Amino acid sequence: MRFLSCLGLLLVAFPALAQTPAAPAGSLTPLTVEKIMRDQAQWLGTSPSGISWSQDSQQIYFNWNPEKNRRDSLYQISAAGGTPRKVSAAAQRALPTTEGRYDTKYTRKVYERDGDIYLLDLKTQRTRRVTNTAERETDPGFAQQGKLIAYTRAQNLYTWDPATGETAQRTDFRRGFKPGSPLLDQSDRFLRAEQRALFEVLRQRDQDQKAREKQQRALARLRPKAIYIGQQTVRDPQLSPDGRFVTYTLVQEPTTTKSTVVPSFVTASGFTEDLASRTKVGAPQSTYELGIYDIARDTTFTQSFRELKGLDEQPAYRKEYQLPAKAPPPADSSKATAARKQKVTPETRPVRPYGPFWSEDGQRSLLVVRSADNKDRWLVTLDPATQKITLLDRQRDEAWINGPGIGYDEGNVGWLDNRRIWFHSEETGYSHLYTVDAVSSQKKALTSGKFEIQNAQLSRDKKTWYLTANANHPGELHFYHMRAEGGPLQQITSLVGANEVTVSPDEKLLAVRYSSSNSPWELYVLPNKLKAGAMRQLTHSTTPEFESYPWRKPEIISFKAQDGTDVYARLYRPTTPQAQGPAVIFVHGAGYLQNAHKWWSQYSREYMFHNLLADNGYTVLDIDYRGSAGYGRNVRTGIYRHMGGLDLQDQLDGAKLLISKYGVSARRIGIYGGSYGGFITLMAMFTQPDVFRAGAALRSVTDWAHYNHGYTDNILNEPYNDSLAYARSSPINYAAGLKGALLMCHGMVDTNVHFQDIVRLSQRLIELKKENWELAVYPVEDHGFVEPSSWTDEYRRILKLFEANLKPDQTGNGAKN
Repeated sequence: MRFLSCLGLLLVAFPALAQTPAAPAGSLTPLTVEKIMRDQAQWLGTSPSGISWSQDSQQIYFNWNPEKNRRDSLYQISAAGGTPRKVSAAAQRALPTTEGRYDTKYTRKVYERDGDIYLLDLKTQRTRRVTNTAERETDPGFAQQGKLIAYTRAQNLYTWDPATGETAQRTDFRRGFKPGSPLLDQSDRFLRAEQRALFEVLRQRDQDQKAREKQQRALARLRPKAIYIGQQTVRDPQLSPDGRFVTYTLVQEPTTTKSTVVPSFVTASGFTEDLASRTKVGAPQSTYELGIYDIARDTTFTQSFRELKGLDEQPAYRKEYQLPAKAPPPADSSKATAARKQKVTPETRPVRPYGPFWSEDGQRSLLVVRSADNKDRWLVTLDPATQKITLLDRQRDEAWINGPGIGYDEGNVGWLDNRRIWFHSEETGYSHLYTVDAVSSQKKALTSGKFEIQNAQLSRDKKTWYLTANANHPGELHFYHMRAEGGPLQQITSLVGANEVTVSPDEKLLAVRYSSSNSPWELYVLPNKLKAGAMRQLTHSTTPEFESYPWRKPEIISFKAQDGTDVYARLYRPTTPQAQGPAVIFVHGAGYLQNAHKWWSQYSREYMFHNLLADNGYTVLDIDYRGSAGYGRNVRTGIYRHMGGLDLQDQLDGAKLLISKYGVSARRIGIYGGSYGGFITLMAMFTQPDVFRAGAALRSVTDWAHYNHGYTDNILNEPYNDSLAYARSSPINYAAGLKGALLMCHGMVDTNVHFQDIVRLSQRLIELKKENWELAVYPVEDHGFVEPSSWTDEYRRILKLFEANLKPDQTGNGAKN
């Protein structure tokens, strides 16, 4: 075991004490860690982000930082071109927000700003302030066919009439339980009756009280019903188009959940301070119900989903934990008779409803329902008058429901017309666009093929789809048109890479954020039509210093994995190839992403580091392993119940490819990555020690039972229900296999993958008497590093690790031992 020296720890903890030599101005050649890990805003440039349009489609707004400030600022540029201008703080306050809702005719927009509601007339550009209160109003929208503005305040629903200016409270949700009349026993009732019989004054007062109560009930009918919600909270109250119903979601938060804390040691106060963090996987979760308030009948209901098809269907993995069935009793025994009489109620899974989403004519409503174990998604219509639900589509996945476009809000599902609903589904193994008829339940696929629809937007006249898809290649994203009824995709963008498109409000222009694999994102504009010609560039963000180096375009290659699956990767060849040379495999993080693509990587520092490695004789392979985005359902779920299984095998198959095809030495392969990439690095070093000679595991998950619920539960289920999945997926259980040189780096205020993870693994390595490892800690860093000094220190150590273990020693006798 090798600890960092005290001086090394001081340099990490107090970056100001570490004096880094200034990089030569104007040129990056040769690349060094010190140069490429500087603050990117100061030497690389900052790409435009947060693209939006003015309501008149004349101006494009975006965040940018050409002045190299500490933060981006808001800029605007004419769609016709010109010079970008910074938007003043006063002008920003006058702009409507990019969020909000339009009415069905797209003549008005309602939005929230700083807790108040505003209504914008798009023809006159006149803005009316709907609320001006100390309380916060949120979630504005149009109600009753656009006649009213609805919004939420303190969990209750309000409406405002633009014609009269009248505000009405539509719900009266109250925490706690409805007060009841006092319970009286027989003796109490006798005494009360006797008192009224004896005394006129008591009889008169009783009559007066009853008269007041009658009057109060009459007045109460003019106000919303008091709805007592116990300890629950209310979300998303909605008024139905006819004004008769209010639907709302009731949320019960768990009361016994224990949250973690993360101590912060380097603080302004000088005291150690605790940061509130998260729960761990398997902790009790919130439960959800759909409530319906029938205003006409002055009553409330809780919607039942017990009749949903498959609600009692348990996950297949549970069968592994079932005990062998006992032999049944003899047919004529009394026990057999009792068993036949006993009615077994199947276990039903809890669900979460989303919606309702109403058709434009207000006649039909859609609910999207997700099972709590995320293995089912149902689309159903709802009749709030009868509480009847009708199944339209069920998507079942024994792993978990996910994929591009598969979500639960209006951006992922909606009405094509007043009968048909559109949605995404992975029914074919790839996320595609479908419609289903709400009356006949007839389903139709609008797109198909071995590619994915990443994003879908319906034009305002509902005649055209605006789609983003990787139809040409898994590593390219283009913008397409398609008829609303389906048909061929018509490609609009042409540059190879990624094209992130924001359609102008009048739908005549496209603001395109484009990048290639060796050029960061820039802003372009393009007519929204076929054969639109070349895009016109509006920004130039990179600096002469960044442009002074010939950044590689990594090759996008594919190879067959052991099980026959096509695996894609980025390949960086060394500047000077050598026989039996060294190689490094980079493992990107997870959370469901893609990195073997043709656009600018979100791992920009790693991309530049790979150029540095290639300049120094390394071959670098960056693999989109099983679990990555962009390749369909089977790749997405390839890690189900075994992280460190097929995803690690993809790294092993990549190592074999480096040896067999690219002349790499089998004894000179290293591996590194952060977060999920750090986890894979640990699994590789612990379970495949003869393949990887050195590894750097950054901010790594070491034991999945200590990670969060939302991510881990999808893939490994709950630890108390699927302990086998956790045992085979957690590196800490395999630490005894370590042979090669291991570097571990972790931020001490990591609120995502806690510092506790790496501390527990360190103790395990100590107890196993392992010596060839070291731990570098970063006291001021969270999961994603911020300080350039931390990035520099971390990548110096990574480079030193590879140089010491993958390069020949001074005698030329191969990698050092």
